[in-house]
Amino acid sequence: MPSRVLGFLLLRFRSGAGSSDSDVSEAFVMGKVSWRKAGADQFDGSDADSVSSDSTTFSEPTMANETEHVNSIDFQLEKYIDALYEKRGSVRETALLGLAEAFEGQVLLPFTENKCITLLHQYLASIKKGSSKEACLASRTIGLLAITVGAGNKAHEIMEESIYPLSQALVSGSDKTKKKAVIDCLALVTFIGANDLIETEGSLKIIWQVIYPKSGPNVGSVKKPDSAVLSSAISAWSFLLTTISSWRINPDSWKESISFLYNLLEDPDRSVRIAAGEALGLFFELGILDMNFQREDTNIDKLEREISKHGAFHHLQGLKAKILARACDLSTEAGGKGTDKKNLNDQRELFQKFLDFVETGDCPETLLKISRKQRFLTTSTWAQMLQLNFLKGFLGKGFLKHAQDNELLHDVFDFAQDRMGMLSTRKKISKSDDKGWTQKMNKDRKLAQVLCSIFKLCM
Repeated sequence: MPSRVLGFLLLRFRSGAGSSDSDVSEAFVMGKVSWRKAGADQFDGSDADSVSSDSTTFSEPTMANETEHVNSIDFQLEKYIDALYEKRGSVRETALLGLAEAFEGQVLLPFTENKCITLLHQYLASIKKGSSKEACLASRTIGLLAITVGAGNKAHEIMEESIYPLSQALVSGSDKTKKKAVIDCLALVTFIGANDLIETEGSLKIIWQVIYPKSGPNVGSVKKPDSAVLSSAISAWSFLLTTISSWRINPDSWKESISFLYNLLEDPDRSVRIAAGEALGLFFELGILDMNFQREDTNIDKLEREISKHGAFHHLQGLKAKILARACDLSTEAGGKGTDKKNLNDQRELFQKFLDFVETGDCPETLLKISRKQRFLTTSTWAQMLQLNFLKGFLGKGFLKHAQDNELLHDVFDFAQDRMGMLSTRKKISKSDDKGWTQKMNKDRKLAQVLCSIFKLCM
């Protein structure tokens, strides 16, 4: 006999009061509602508070209610899984939506222990054979599954089995929402599951072919992607690029990417310009747009002579100057009649952060309180800022719950409980490094200003 029914019969016996079948149904519904609302207010009590009891004779009512709550969640999730095998697409879509809401609102790691690959195969089947809506939902649930299981063998298996179906889904059909969902999923499963640089580069290449179709195999039949797809793809690509260490990057390999992203700073769509700016900021942080000609005694007055001797240096530093000049324009762009004020403000803010970062070396810090116990999530690098933005966007209202309970996010952001202690420690450790970095960035800023002047004279 199911534990939920047994618990109900025991409750009925102890209370001595008669109960109808509707009470069982009501108890189940209450458990389901409390689960769905779990992410609505992460700071208000426990889930047990939202489940009422008909009797006070239990010695541990909170534990009993929590057991009932968990059982009802598992029962509903099993129903959703069964529905994934139905022939009707609408039934599968409803099941996928329910699973997505569940994995978004709770960290259901115990539930996935023996079901991870079974779930994955059903999700992939929905991507291959389902409608665009079903493929969107399935892509989301795969991403949520990867976030739930965290880094390890299971995440690697999810990535290995997903990459080919996801890459095929990107080239089939033209539904914008589907493409965005598939790209986000591909970036997430690789971010979590990749074991080495080769695996990461494979997914980066797939996403880049969406951003820059001419880099793909079907050059003759491609066209520029929709702006919403383009901005989403750039953000996903940048998010995945944050996993690559600067020492592993050969600047010559990224010239084409940087040049193309610079051109996108002229795109008529602000969301594309913002996404391109975020990606270029990461290149600055990785040192790819730094000076290739590194000598402490470089004389700015002899710059033109050095440029003539170093062609690669000329190319990268000239590109750097153009990027900074365009970023300056975008940070102060005036809004005309009918301008989307929010989008405009987002653009100004992003490119002002960009300029401040390049000039001072100080990345804008994010401080996010995730519980009443003085637990904070912080970001202090450009890469972490991009990671936070992407994961918040993907998890939506479930981000706070996962930030509290998901070990993956704890590892990614390494957030601490003692904010003040952390700040003082970091300041002591990095004081000398910050000074050297600031001096270097000030020198690069002067260099970029000279290059920008030379560039304008040559136009």
